[in-house]
Amino acid sequence: MSAPGGREGGREPAEGSEALPAEPEDNVTRLDFGKEEAEPQASPEPEVEPEPDGPSLEARLTIDLAAIVANWRALDARSAPEVETAAVLKADAYGLGAAEIAPALAAAGARTFFVALPREGVALRRVLDQAGAGDATIYILGGYFEGDRRAFEDAMLRPVLNSLEQGEAWFRRGPGGAAAIQLDTGMNRLGMEAPEIAALGPLPEPVGLVMSHLACADTPGHDMNAGQRTAFASMAAALPDAGPALPRSLAATGGTLMGGAYHFDLTRPGIGLFGGLPFRDARPVVRLEAPIIQIREVATGEAVGYGASFRARRPTRIATISTGYADGLLRAAGGRAQAALAGRLLPFAGRVSMDVITLDVTHCPEAAAGAMVELIGPTMPLDTLAEAAGTIGYEILTSLGPRYRRRYLPA
Repeated sequence: MSAPGGREGGREPAEGSEALPAEPEDNVTRLDFGKEEAEPQASPEPEVEPEPDGPSLEARLTIDLAAIVANWRALDARSAPEVETAAVLKADAYGLGAAEIAPALAAAGARTFFVALPREGVALRRVLDQAGAGDATIYILGGYFEGDRRAFEDAMLRPVLNSLEQGEAWFRRGPGGAAAIQLDTGMNRLGMEAPEIAALGPLPEPVGLVMSHLACADTPGHDMNAGQRTAFASMAAALPDAGPALPRSLAATGGTLMGGAYHFDLTRPGIGLFGGLPFRDARPVVRLEAPIIQIREVATGEAVGYGASFRARRPTRIATISTGYADGLLRAAGGRAQAALAGRLLPFAGRVSMDVITLDVTHCPEAAAGAMVELIGPTMPLDTLAEAAGTIGYEILTSLGPRYRRRYLPA
């Protein structure tokens, strides 16, 4: 996996703007999308919080860095050798910790990263520099506003320009330099539409990537996928001057799995790195466990929890575990989701509270105070919990709160 050049790009002053000192030609940034072998790098060992001496009230979140790297490599192998595989680490790497995950991916060969906001980019740049990956490229998906200029300059970030206004702010009034252009191919969320493309005029030379995003990639047979692919190819080719030669990117995880027609020059998986759908062959990354605080016997007809939404239909053993919606276990999962212990499924009994959840452990003799119950893991996959809560794995991961004792298995 080859690195896409340096972080700075030369630029021509836009017409009507104040001329800036020319940068040397060899500083003009162009992305190299080859898959040459990266120089082996040692991934810094993540800090390990000491384990408690005995039973603890803290729930435990285990994140497998080796599994994340394996998933990145597996998705990288889905595309041709000349296609680069980036990594999307927005929202603190989907809630799992960009400071720990980015160095592991950089050591595996990732050299292009996407985050949503400049603040995320600044933090990621610091982490990558410390990991010896200072040549990495960081794109900001939200684009560029002038109030963020200092962050872009200090951390050498590249905006994904979503409108003519953002382009003007970046190239005419802002720092200029390398950037991407996003095209709206039908999602009607971010990006430039065909009339804006026609109004662009000659592209500034530092534009080094054109991209779009699929709305229905998690449903491969949806007809919108093919429509967006066709629109993207056509719109990219219509970009003034350098349009047809620009590197292109359309596929996130779902698009990567749909095959070469969607890969273009760069893929940018996110959720698939972390074991979530639609990457069904992903290695599991997250294990979430919470301790049982107390077990009580509940008589037939007695209620459990807020609103008395659960009433025992028989003598029932109820376990109260130490996690709740303040930790990202969504309240909507109450009465629908299940946990697991010793391979046995334990239904949620009643509502999810802020700090605790009650489980029916009547048929689980292993349940005892201090035992760790699995909420996400081999028995209860991430997307099983998400479905029970009426949501998706993305929301579960990005909701996981700061109170968990986090443990990172090394890459």
